[in-house]
Amino acid sequence: MLRAPTHLHGHPAHPLTAALPAALAGADLVHTHHMRSTPSRLAAVTARLRGQPAVVTDHGLQGGDWGGLLPRLFARFLTVSTYSARELGAPPARTRVIYGGADPRRFTPDPTVGRDGILFVGRLTPHKGVDRLLAALPPGAHLRIVGSTGHDPDLPERDYPRLLHQLAAGRAVDFLGPAPDRELPALYRQAVALALPSVQHTCYGRAIRVSELLGLVALEAMASGTPVVCSRLGGLPEIVQHGVTGFLVEPGDVAELRERLAELLGNPALAARLGRNARELVLARFTWRACAERCLAAYAELLRPTSTAEGGGRSAGV
Repeated sequence: MLRAPTHLHGHPAHPLTAALPAALAGADLVHTHHMRSTPSRLAAVTARLRGQPAVVTDHGLQGGDWGGLLPRLFARFLTVSTYSARELGAPPARTRVIYGGADPRRFTPDPTVGRDGILFVGRLTPHKGVDRLLAALPPGAHLRIVGSTGHDPDLPERDYPRLLHQLAAGRAVDFLGPAPDRELPALYRQAVALALPSVQHTCYGRAIRVSELLGLVALEAMASGTPVVCSRLGGLPEIVQHGVTGFLVEPGDVAELRERLAELLGNPALAARLGRNARELVLARFTWRACAERCLAAYAELLRPTSTAEGGGRSAGV
């Protein structure tokens, strides 16, 4: 019988070690998060000693893996994209891509609301490429920027928000700050398009290895019937279909970004068609229910007879 899997969270110095055997008792499997966190490692080791399969959800962040031993502790790796699985270095035969999702009841289009301008939602940090977006903004276009600051403690990155305000001076650009969750649905449905201009090299010349592992804001916009114009990097090409639900552009290419934004702003029928396609794709593949079903399918694989559980099933990216 599949009982509720055990989830463990905690500070590395928390007295979690002594509590683990009791916490894991009676579980069919153990599901933890972020392979390289100390609680996850302790949970995986304990589960292995007890003969319980361990599952980990990991976005693909970097870190030590105990000289190759750590990945052996987990029976399944659940990642948010094929790209994140590659970054994580998860064994393909034991990896399942579950993606993320959006709530299509909360994020939904409203035909009575007029659409105007471009929207950006994300942290105001250099690898998000908002400076490129400001440079690419077509003449007269309205841009709403939603996002928090203070993510970069050192110079020159610390002054990035100030640079953005300088670049936006005298233009139709609104900095809305970190909008509350309750306000996000309206912002998505009011925009002609969502722009995600993430870059691999910042305006300060720094290389960024991982800019976008998936892009949940892209899914939220798509559920809202809003097409997405984003950089062709990370996990974004796995959810944004070029010319179908939005457009993919080369990272840092200001001219191409401007062209695609102008195309949607100047062609409401095209923007509406791509927006409808985007919502249909979310309904078909990227709801939270679909994400949960992919997760449960990974559980079920592990609880089948050992002849099929260990390496069978679908590999990453399917």
